[in-house]
Amino acid sequence: MANPPNNNNNNDLIKNLIIWTVLTVVLLTVFNHFGSQNMGTTHRLDYTQFIQDVRSGRVAQVEIQGNLIRGVYTDGKTFSTYNPGDPGLMGDLLDNNVRIVARPPEQQSVLMQIFISWFPMLLLIAVWLWAMRGMANGGMGGKGGPFSFGKSKARMLTPEQVKVTFDDVAGAEEAKEEVKEVVDFLKNPEKFQKLGAKIPKGVLMVGPPGTGKTLLAKAIAGEANVPFFSISGSDFVEMFVGVGASRVRDLFEQARANAPCIIFIDEIDAVGRSRGVGIGGGNDEREQTLNQLLVEMDGIEGSEGIIVIAATNRPDVLDPALLRPGRFDRQVTVGLPDVRGREQILKVHMRKIPVGEDVDPAVIARGTPGFSGADLANLVNEAALIAARENSDKVYMRHFEKAKDKILMGVERKTMVMSEEEKKLTAYHEAGHAIIGYLMPEHDPVYKVSIIPRGKALGVTMYLPEEDSWSYSKTKLESQLCSLYGGRIAEELIFGPEKVTTGASNDIERATKLARNMVAKWGLSERLGPLLYEEEEQNGFLGSGGIVSYVSDETKELIDEEVRRIIDTNYARAKKILEDNMDKLHAMAQALLEYETIDAEQIKRIMEGKDPGQPKDWQDSQDKTPPAETAPADTSAEATESKGDADKDAPSGAIPDGAPKLQ
Repeated sequence: MANPPNNNNNNDLIKNLIIWTVLTVVLLTVFNHFGSQNMGTTHRLDYTQFIQDVRSGRVAQVEIQGNLIRGVYTDGKTFSTYNPGDPGLMGDLLDNNVRIVARPPEQQSVLMQIFISWFPMLLLIAVWLWAMRGMANGGMGGKGGPFSFGKSKARMLTPEQVKVTFDDVAGAEEAKEEVKEVVDFLKNPEKFQKLGAKIPKGVLMVGPPGTGKTLLAKAIAGEANVPFFSISGSDFVEMFVGVGASRVRDLFEQARANAPCIIFIDEIDAVGRSRGVGIGGGNDEREQTLNQLLVEMDGIEGSEGIIVIAATNRPDVLDPALLRPGRFDRQVTVGLPDVRGREQILKVHMRKIPVGEDVDPAVIARGTPGFSGADLANLVNEAALIAARENSDKVYMRHFEKAKDKILMGVERKTMVMSEEEKKLTAYHEAGHAIIGYLMPEHDPVYKVSIIPRGKALGVTMYLPEEDSWSYSKTKLESQLCSLYGGRIAEELIFGPEKVTTGASNDIERATKLARNMVAKWGLSERLGPLLYEEEEQNGFLGSGGIVSYVSDETKELIDEEVRRIIDTNYARAKKILEDNMDKLHAMAQALLEYETIDAEQIKRIMEGKDPGQPKDWQDSQDKTPPAETAPADTSAEATESKGDADKDAPSGAIPDGAPKLQ
């Protein structure tokens, strides 16, 4: 397909070269003119020396033209000088027999005099007009020139460059079904037009970051085999009012020249926020840009074949005018993939790497709940990096396990030296979490326990859900409360109340939020009933804002009492379980001290009263463990507090702070 903007750019380049050439010639001509007036003959002579030479008889002839004097010595040499207005000059020349030739002064034309006097001003005006033309039309090199403020920054991909299809988009089957008719319209618009159907002008894709909104938009262009214009919402807005609107006009002009095509605006909330909000009522440049975008979308005719696709994770802040019918009236939610979607996404990314025979994408998908498509792509890449570091010819399952542990639990810090007392306390703390999690009903199975420091945590207990959870029962929430306090209770039972550390600070914070949500948000308190007492202000898919309370002071006291009752009840319940399983607590702690990390199979054997045995990768880890440093452990109060605050369970086993979200 021919690209008209490229021809325009070539024409502009030729015009600019001609203009620069003409300016250069004119400047050289003027400078030469001025220079010719200031040039002498071969030797510039002082007037005093000239008079002395005349009186000494050395001067044979002079030519006088106005104040300019050119002369010839008796030996044939030439000179030039200026007459300062000496009235006795003619007498000196005649007395010394100097031949005098007189010529009238040079007379410049009136036009030349005007041109010379006005040339600097004319030059400034010409440069200013040229600059204004460049700002309005993208001069000085077209789109990439320094004056191309009003030109669109959109990048156009031809059908040959867009190689993404629906086969490359996995885990978003519902979203693909929603946009397939857009592809059909771009391929065969007559099918819809003969029935009077109008395809939506705009499609708004909403969803959390990393779920594949941009990839899906490219797949639509790839399937329809049409040009793809890609631009970010922030590329429209500049500090100069009116520039953004000019870029919107230019973008749609390019789209009409290449129709049928797709315009993709990423992060449209940067330019499409509700008007009239914020300090001072909003931003004039952003609002003018939004107004122009609305006008251009209204001006798209169904026969032109221009589809505008936008993506955002903040649909709550968009201007209502953008979402009305005739603009972005079709919204496609691209959410986090379920376990089957994650398996499909993993298979797509595994095509690019050599995978071992033991790799099972279904197992990896089950162990990565809540991962987005971008997270899974990062997981596959991390596994490939680990395999490369080991000089492996393929990426095996053990590499994926290590990559998953690194992402979920943090990087191992095996060189960090812990005292034996701190290591023992961490082992009992994590063993307490694991035993409670193993025995509580409806709790996610314990996947792995480690006392190797990862990130800021001294130890990690990781739970692996058997399937994606869309809601949480009261039993499951109370089981989560019990397991959160398992570490602190284990410290108290083994080392005494005086030796309890700050290691459970994060567990206490999460347990308190969980119990409060049960009472104030989810209606799981019999005493207060199914009423909403508090809620968090939601900010789209990016998280929550502040807490909004709807209760009186008396009700707040009741909420606090009920939260305390729930926590005390489950704390006592967890303590009773650990007291009844002290032998398993000691056995698991000893296994952690010996192997540092134990897996689900070892945990199961310990809970059955059997010898845990070695972990599967124990020998490999021993072969690659770096030598221990001899530096003393940091036992300062500040360091202990910071380490304790960071001690926490793996993210996959965590209950969200707000209401259960559909993953």
